[in-house]
Amino acid sequence: MPQTYTHTFDTPLYKGSITINIGLFIDGKWVDPVDGGDRIDVVDPCTGKVITSVAGGTSKDVDIAVAAAEKAYKTSWGLKVPGSERGKLLAKLADLVEQHGDELAALEALNVGKPFHMAKMVDIMTITVQSLRYYAGWADKIQGKTIETNENKMAYTRHEPYGVVGAITPWNIPIVTLKIAPLLATGNVAVLKPSEVTPLTALYFADLVNKAGFPPGTVNIINGYGSTVGDAISRHPSIRAIGFTGSILTGRKILKASAESNLKKVALELGGKSPTIVFDDAELDQAIKWASGGIFSNMGQGCVAGSRIYVQEGIYDQFLQGFKKSAEVLTDATGGPFEPGAQHGPQVSSLQFERVMGYINSGKTEGANVLIGGERQGDTGYFIKPTIFTEAKADMKIMQEEIFGPVCSVVKFKTEEGKQVTEWANNTTYGLSANVLTTNVARSIRMANNLEAGSVWVNSGPVVDMAVPFGGFKQSGNSKEFGQYALDAYTQVKAIHINIGQRL
Repeated sequence: MPQTYTHTFDTPLYKGSITINIGLFIDGKWVDPVDGGDRIDVVDPCTGKVITSVAGGTSKDVDIAVAAAEKAYKTSWGLKVPGSERGKLLAKLADLVEQHGDELAALEALNVGKPFHMAKMVDIMTITVQSLRYYAGWADKIQGKTIETNENKMAYTRHEPYGVVGAITPWNIPIVTLKIAPLLATGNVAVLKPSEVTPLTALYFADLVNKAGFPPGTVNIINGYGSTVGDAISRHPSIRAIGFTGSILTGRKILKASAESNLKKVALELGGKSPTIVFDDAELDQAIKWASGGIFSNMGQGCVAGSRIYVQEGIYDQFLQGFKKSAEVLTDATGGPFEPGAQHGPQVSSLQFERVMGYINSGKTEGANVLIGGERQGDTGYFIKPTIFTEAKADMKIMQEEIFGPVCSVVKFKTEEGKQVTEWANNTTYGLSANVLTTNVARSIRMANNLEAGSVWVNSGPVVDMAVPFGGFKQSGNSKEFGQYALDAYTQVKAIHINIGQRL
């Protein structure tokens, strides 16, 4: 019998007890792994202590989940269900997530370590609820085209679901709907692996799927490690497509597994090394705030984190002074997710803590100057002080590789002319996003056009909108989240030719 776990919160920001199932969610039911499986510890990043352990599946559990998903697709979902009905269920699920927003946010904050208010307003109310409602509206608008050819033929296209789709979600924003919402709206069924580091909100979400009335087997959630469950999903011959958000290294492994199995479609949203470019004419106070939020939000654990900040020489000193002060404020506001006033929390795990500290040490060794931070904060948990480097060179690891922590480098540049700063900004293998701060409209358009990034924000930081596509260039990915474009990852186009006059 699958176990449950109850966590009692008694904090200034949230009080209550939340019970979640910690087994595997297959065919609308909670089950244990068929072979017993691993127990995977879920750790509180503020203390380093185990919160609970969840069941870990194997390839056999993935096989069972795929079989349940295939049955649902052929009998009670897919094209058997009108888009209008799929939309109603997604809208109902959005309402349930909104109703249970405090519980989901509390679990997300506990598991990830991010401030409770951020977990609620960003992860749950903005990303989760809005994505479900947005794609609920698309569910009955998945349309093909009638194509004019000649008077003896009628030709048209259909945008059809793949069937069983795999989804592997990240630990930094672990609520699963960025994959689930467009996947279900287009008529697919899901076999999903949440991050083994942060599975709690996905497990709570599974019960909301049942409450919303989705047919059993439509959504299946298998906890497990990437090397077992993730690999099994990537190689399964009956999974026709897969969506993944995470590192370039894992993205390559999934592509390789697809190539070695059934050539399933692979939609990747991978890492970033985003530049923030601040010109002399930028509104300085706003530029500092946007740059600070762009790197230090969620403790730097975001694919769009603006970790390379280029500032024009005329305002460099003023910017640096104000930017340092913003880091000092965050350092003083460091704390656990349920502490009033806390704005900066821990890294998600000991592994991530060691990874970020390794990059900080690399920056020091290679000759960059630590303006502020550069060390852990306190002696409990995985807290790292917001860190600003100066005098960093383009070939340093801290300038080339994704750190995924509260670490950035501020670099002075002279002018836009000669495209020096543009070349610096484009000088990485990544191309996910970029930020440009200037009051010169013509310059902002030139810069946006010349930057090798899938998203460019002008006079702001990376604030996504559910209606606008998001995804990278180069090694930052090959598909889009959000907007109508995300539907392309979950539909395949069929062309139909009808002879209405040609005779042999």
